[in-house]
Amino acid sequence: MSRRRRFWNVFRAARVQDDIQRELAFHLAERADQLRADGLSAEEATRLARRQLGNLSVQAERTRDADVALWADACARNVRFAVRALARNPGFAIPVALTLALGIGANTAVFSAIDTILLQPLPFPDGDRLMRVTQTSDDSAETNIAPARLEDWNRLSDTFEAITGYFMEDVSDTSGELPERVRRAFVAPRFLDVWGMAPARGRDFVAAEHQDGGPSAVLISDRYWRSRLGGNPNALGSPVRIGATSYPIVGIMPAAFRFPDRDVDLWLPSTAAASAPRAATWYEGVGRLEPGVTVDQARADLAVVQTQLGAQYPDTDAAVAVSVVPLKDAAVGGVRGSLWLLFGAVSVLLLIMCTNIAALLLSRAVQRQQEVAVRFALGASRVTLAAQMLTETAVLVFVGASISLLVVAGASAAFRMLAPTFPRLDEVSISWSMVLCTVVSAIVVAVFCGLFPAIRCARGLDALGAAGRAHVSHRHSLQWLLVGVQVALSVMLLAGAGLLLRSVQELSRVAPGFDVSRVLTFRVSGSYAESRDYNRVVQRIDGTLDELQALPGVDSAATATMLPGVPGQYEIEFTLVEGRADTEPRLVAESRFVSPSYFETMQIPVLDGEPCRRRPVGESDVMVNRAFAERYFTPRSPIGLHLVDSGRIVGIVGDARERGIDRDPVPTVYACFSAPNPMPAYLVRTRGEPEGMAQAVRVKLKELEPLRSVYDIAPLDEQIGSAFSENRLRSWLLALFAGTALSLACVSLYGTLSYTTRLRRREIGLRLALGAGRGGVVRQLLASALRVVGLACVIGLGLTALFTRVLSGMLFGVSTTDPATLAGVVALVLTVAVFAALLPAVRAALLEPVRVLREE
Repeated sequence: MSRRRRFWNVFRAARVQDDIQRELAFHLAERADQLRADGLSAEEATRLARRQLGNLSVQAERTRDADVALWADACARNVRFAVRALARNPGFAIPVALTLALGIGANTAVFSAIDTILLQPLPFPDGDRLMRVTQTSDDSAETNIAPARLEDWNRLSDTFEAITGYFMEDVSDTSGELPERVRRAFVAPRFLDVWGMAPARGRDFVAAEHQDGGPSAVLISDRYWRSRLGGNPNALGSPVRIGATSYPIVGIMPAAFRFPDRDVDLWLPSTAAASAPRAATWYEGVGRLEPGVTVDQARADLAVVQTQLGAQYPDTDAAVAVSVVPLKDAAVGGVRGSLWLLFGAVSVLLLIMCTNIAALLLSRAVQRQQEVAVRFALGASRVTLAAQMLTETAVLVFVGASISLLVVAGASAAFRMLAPTFPRLDEVSISWSMVLCTVVSAIVVAVFCGLFPAIRCARGLDALGAAGRAHVSHRHSLQWLLVGVQVALSVMLLAGAGLLLRSVQELSRVAPGFDVSRVLTFRVSGSYAESRDYNRVVQRIDGTLDELQALPGVDSAATATMLPGVPGQYEIEFTLVEGRADTEPRLVAESRFVSPSYFETMQIPVLDGEPCRRRPVGESDVMVNRAFAERYFTPRSPIGLHLVDSGRIVGIVGDARERGIDRDPVPTVYACFSAPNPMPAYLVRTRGEPEGMAQAVRVKLKELEPLRSVYDIAPLDEQIGSAFSENRLRSWLLALFAGTALSLACVSLYGTLSYTTRLRRREIGLRLALGAGRGGVVRQLLASALRVVGLACVIGLGLTALFTRVLSGMLFGVSTTDPATLAGVVALVLTVAVFAALLPAVRAALLEPVRVLREE
């Protein structure tokens, strides 16, 4: 019989048994017929035939062993026995399975996020060949790309298939009954060629549509097609109305296309041709490498190209360099540390859960010594018993792993809700890598949890009577070792969570240099095309500020390029009209465009000079902060000096944490100009709660400009909080993991101490009968538990010293060896351990000696 047939016979045992019985009955009847033919009676023939064939039960067993795969049959019997054993004890099986589901599910959920965000290539053909291309210069770290320079790179580069660019803006979609904010991207030629994708319906842009005065066209996202157009199959050719301008739809992108930004729903051809000035940096660049080209080769190639351009255009290109970075690194690099931290923490939590369950299984194995002894006496081998214990663990793990898929789905949804700014989270889904991670985790957990009880049972007992004797001197060191491991790992997680929470607390206590309270922020849709008539843009924004200022309940209103306190920087080098000695440092500072009322609105004090005022287009006053004045002009004052392309310095203001509340103030130059672009951020200081003014602001702006939409409306403190949501998320998740770990360690401590006191009932009863005090029994049991916990705390602090190296770059205002935090963690663990150990210790001390001795 083939091996495959023998294997499948394991799963059709009843049919195999019936076939064997029929075959034996046939042979028995055939032999009896032969004997009757020799002259024996029917009764004598049947009796002799049975004697000649031997024991039919033994023959059936031998035949069955030849017809089935014995190893598979043994596994099947072990599984059936394990299921029955666990079903008889649901109070043990259900909590263990749910604990495993939580641990494996959380581990798989975080791994799936890491796999999708960090490990998998971008969801484009040959996504690893996509590069982020930007230009750099001496006076700024990084800028966008000039359209003419982008065309030169495409023409001269030998390492890129194509390089394209785009810029985005928020505008009002007036196609429906009410204006609705939508984000659109103007894209340079070769845009879809670089991404390696084509429209799901319709076509790409043609060359004429990228020319000034050419026909208009728009590509729409699948999301826009379904939500705004109802999935109309005849949408091609339909108009999309932005403001007062209509664009015909020429194509619909696939649902998977969510770049360059997942909020972009419209793509339009940019007409920023090579005729644009080389100093106008508009595009964010993306390029696709030629097959086989490395990143270093591409960098070297573009460096040579830009050197040639610098010689050809010395005024604009001599100081320009090129930066080439893999697009995936640029997109996800900011969250790499947080994701690996969470994965490490959840893996430690899974290890603690495994240790906890191993301790429970070990205790259960000791309780089953009577059963083990009986099976030994009946001839079971040590290998058979060890295999049975491992099978029971495997069944528990299988149930937990199956349930964990539900945990994964819920955790992934919660992760998307709690971390909406994380890149590529919308790509996380059930995949083979996720299933493989679950399977691998289940195998590792099954081996780890089942190994200790399997070894304990394999040792067995040689005598049936030995199973009933209590060994007073038995220390059960393995159980206490597992408790110590859990406590040590819990201390490490608690210390990390404590440091992160302290960091968040310190961040909330920072004095930003401006008043965050009662400030409502928002933006109004606009287009860079409005810049062609900048006088009109300035009039519109100044008029809006005046109308907002006149609203009841508003103290002041202002505009700024970027919200204060939200991470973001634009550092450039300034030049004095009056000149500066060569020995003096260069004037490198943060550049901010703000309206003259910005300092009043944000309550940034004017320390010297006078507040800036509104000036005609082309003129502006300049304010500098104290850090700028002290770094570059001590002991003289910069007031009255002129900055090239900025204006006259009229005053000095206090230092503010403009680049983010987690960064110290830096030298900053404020150009007092209310319209740095057609879509500045608005800041409105209210007399009451800012949320109460949101509707009044919307109504006023609707009256002023009915074709524009208001978006990103929220109090400034919420905007700042959202910018640091990643910090809070990893802090609270790590705190949740640490709290769960400590709870599991305390449950394990409680269970282990309860079990050991139960085994020591006779010893404790004898001591009480001989006059030992009940308080002394409690103290002794507490001391035995706290010795383990104390040593584990010391080891945990040692692990913390290694763990906090990872956290060093994530902390603000707190050291990795903060004594208060570490001492608080140790005190918390010891306190919780005392409460966990107190109940079994008191219960043991309240034993009645006479009753215990009678039981023995």
